[in-house]
Amino acid sequence: MSVTAAAVEFRDVSFRHPDGTAVLEGLTIAVEPGEVMALLGRSGAGKSTVLRLVNRMLLPTHGSVLVDGVETRAWDSIVLRRRIGYVLQEGGLFPHMSVADNVAVVPRLEGWLPEKVDARVQELLALVGLPPDRYASRWPEELSGGQRQRVGVARALAADPPVLLMDEPFGALDPITRAELQQEMARLQERLRKTILLVTHDVDEALLLSDRVCIIEHGRLQACVAADAFDEADDPVIVALRNARPHGRAR
Repeated sequence: MSVTAAAVEFRDVSFRHPDGTAVLEGLTIAVEPGEVMALLGRSGAGKSTVLRLVNRMLLPTHGSVLVDGVETRAWDSIVLRRRIGYVLQEGGLFPHMSVADNVAVVPRLEGWLPEKVDARVQELLALVGLPPDRYASRWPEELSGGQRQRVGVARALAADPPVLLMDEPFGALDPITRAELQQEMARLQERLRKTILLVTHDVDEALLLSDRVCIIEHGRLQACVAADAFDEADDPVIVALRNARPHGRAR
């Protein structure tokens, strides 16, 4: 019987800066295909480093990071990064490109035919709630923060990557827009079933969007729990986080 490889796997991974400063220590965790895993923790805990190790922007000091069962060291870095969508805070759009051109970046790099690129751009803008006849020709500076974030999600999905990395994707938005985009992202995931690693400081966001919540502190994995078991979990780390959590939205 064949065993499907984890979409992303960390095996006893540590990462240190060149000066020896430890960022991650002994991280072992696997993300299954189609799973959304939220990484919670304070600023500086090592969460964003986890994402950069997945797409080989960084290489582990010790241990192995695997994508589709293959170590990132063995991947061609360009090929790997084109298989992984990356959604940054505030969208990270290229200011000198129109909305359509921002979404089209990776498909064009992949050599898609122009008509296929155009059709994909139209499809994705509609998917994220930006009618292409109104938004495709606009510039990033003409968009609101929420609209730029929607374009960032569309760009990350453009070449249909199996894995998405989301680094505080809604953290810079006002509460109303943030809540709207969280609901939109939950709807998209129901349809697309991507493997997603989501970095956030927001417990409610993690519970709404993820299948599993993992807490990282001081570079170490402290606890993991299924999102729908968070409120009943008896792990001391989860209990402490739950007790410190402001009253929030229900999952």
